[in-house]
Amino acid sequence: MAVNVGNTGNVASAAAGTWGVAERYREFSWRRARGRSAAHEELSARIGQDPELCDLLSGSLPAGAKQQPELLLAAVRHLDGPHAELGPRGDAAYGRWREWTIRHWGEVRAVIMQRTARTDEPAHCAALLPLLARLPQPLALLEVGASAGLCLYPDRYRYRYEADSEGAGRGGTRGEALQDGTLRDKPLPHGPLLAEAGAPESPLVLGCRTEGTADGLPGRLPRIVWRAGIDLDPLDPVAEPDDLRWLQALVWPGDGERAARLAAAVEAVRRVPRPRMVRGDLVHELPPLAAEAPPEATLVVFHSDVLACLSPARREEFARLVRSLLRGRPGGGHWISQEHHSVLPWITAPAPYAPRPQDAPLLTLALDERPVALTGPHGELLRRLPGTDGPAAG
Repeated sequence: MAVNVGNTGNVASAAAGTWGVAERYREFSWRRARGRSAAHEELSARIGQDPELCDLLSGSLPAGAKQQPELLLAAVRHLDGPHAELGPRGDAAYGRWREWTIRHWGEVRAVIMQRTARTDEPAHCAALLPLLARLPQPLALLEVGASAGLCLYPDRYRYRYEADSEGAGRGGTRGEALQDGTLRDKPLPHGPLLAEAGAPESPLVLGCRTEGTADGLPGRLPRIVWRAGIDLDPLDPVAEPDDLRWLQALVWPGDGERAARLAAAVEAVRRVPRPRMVRGDLVHELPPLAAEAPPEATLVVFHSDVLACLSPARREEFARLVRSLLRGRPGGGHWISQEHHSVLPWITAPAPYAPRPQDAPLLTLALDERPVALTGPHGELLRRLPGTDGPAAG
């Protein structure tokens, strides 16, 4: 099927845009999807070899975030288009997917332009909890890049911290910590239980592997009196079924564990008040929203795997803003970041870039720009750094 995106007025520029989109899909297939989702690996690789479809994507979508492979793949799933959930499926399956996507392109593009690829991973709370439990209580949580705000409820989940001193894990297919600071999926047995925390009745139980002893692991939950978040597309999966469908579409095919985790997290927060959610730019909206936090609470500005979408200049602007905001607040506050080490390069920690596609890089967990741990991309690992016990509880 030929695809006509119209006269761009600049053939050379259009060709460059088409090549850039194709390369982005090939890179996504090789670096991101390989070893994690056979369906996404094959589908994105085929798109990267389809110049006509890449021409459509380049000519119809603005350059940058809206051309992310995750957005297109999720948009088709969101609209119940054909998708090979278990993949790979071959030429015929791709042909059906391609034909459906082009035929429904107006609807697909509308979803892409409305939504973002920002997922919500409540399992990040397993890495955040040891820090939050040790800060002076009560807390006012403000999450940047909050998506559906599921990480604003660390007190609604239950946690199991298991030993990883000899490579033991939760069981099933989980990440294996390697010497070079990366994580590779590998079936692992259960490790000894080091600590448990949280509400016994919670439908969501988060398992996290860690090294050493139970020292520094939480024995209690933080006391949270205020919750707020900022996002370009804030979601409410409890009240808005379409928002929940979008979050489900963002879960990669074959990742049943993450899909179950999302469903359990939504159920865990269903009967509690929703946080204060603001739509907009993180730099512009942060000061007025932070000003709403109750003065008697410790303000905690936090984010997990969010700032990579910003330019280096905007990251530095955000960092200056957070420092200034916390310095100017009576009683101060704290900044918790959980990002890849390349995103905030002045926060140094031993987390080199993963050299192979199947190795997912660890995130650097930092308190007030001081690295305290390396964490798995989905909260499955907490590798505490020496001499980082954190502040005393209040």
